[in-house]
This record gives sequence, C-alpha cells and structure tokens, in this order.
Amino acid sequence: MAAKQTPLSAAANAEILRQRRNKAAQEQQSYRQRALRMFPHVCASCAREFSGKRLKELTVHHKDCDHTNNAPDGSNWELLCLYCHDHEHEKHKLVDYHGGARPEDDEPAPSTFSPFEGLDDLLKDFPGTDESSDDVDAATK
Repeated sequence: MAAKQTPLSAAANAEILRQRRNKAAQEQQSYRQRALRMFPHVCASCAREFSGKRLKELTVHHKDCDHTNNAPDGSNWELLCLYCHDHEHEKHKLVDYHGGARPEDDEPAPSTFSPFEGLDDLLKDFPGTDESSDDVDAATK
C-alpha cells in the first residue's frame, strides 16, 4: 500500500515555485549570454543592429521551438528582435491552427475545364455554316 502524501504548506509551495523560477531564469540567462557572446548583435530576420540599452530587445529564438534544446555550439539558436521573434512564433501557431497544412505543400488539382467542349454542336446550329465547311474541316484533320 502506497504511503499517503500530505499536502505541502503554502510557504513550502511558494519556496519550491521560487526555486524553479530562479533555476529557469538562470538557465535562460546563461544561454542568452552565451548566444550574445557567439553571434553578432543583429536580428537574423530583419537585420537590425542592437547595442547598449537596446540590446535587451534582442532575444534568443530556438529554431526547433524546444527551449530545452540548448546545444553548446548554439546551432539551435538565432538572435531575433522582439517583433521578429513574435512573428516567428505566430507562424507556428497559424500552422497548428490550419491543421498543419502549409500553402506551399498543397498541389493544385488538375483542371477539368475544357473551353472548346461542345463547340462542334454549337457551330452546327450556327447560321452561315453549311455542309461544305464540314467537309473542309474533315479534309484538314
């Protein structure tokens, strides 16, 4: 029989939550700092340059969208400005919203429209055509 777990007090819960947040903040700071040391301070999407106080507007984007995938060589990172980073994540949300279908993946259906379908029938009933013109058409075919 499993031992019954007693619920943690509010203070203990708050302490655990604080520790987890601190750990996550440290991990984020560390890979952000590494990325800032590795890459030029330029947005990889719009090519805006950042320096000084505006450097905080440059964010680290994980190319595979897995924030735990922090390769030491930075191969999964790219520096993006706040606006481009938001845009990048919106693109992924839209792909999920549309069921994973991307416009470039769709093959257009072949056309079944034939512009001259039934033209022979229309020309037979058209005034000014006679049997001799049908013979000329048959000879040219």
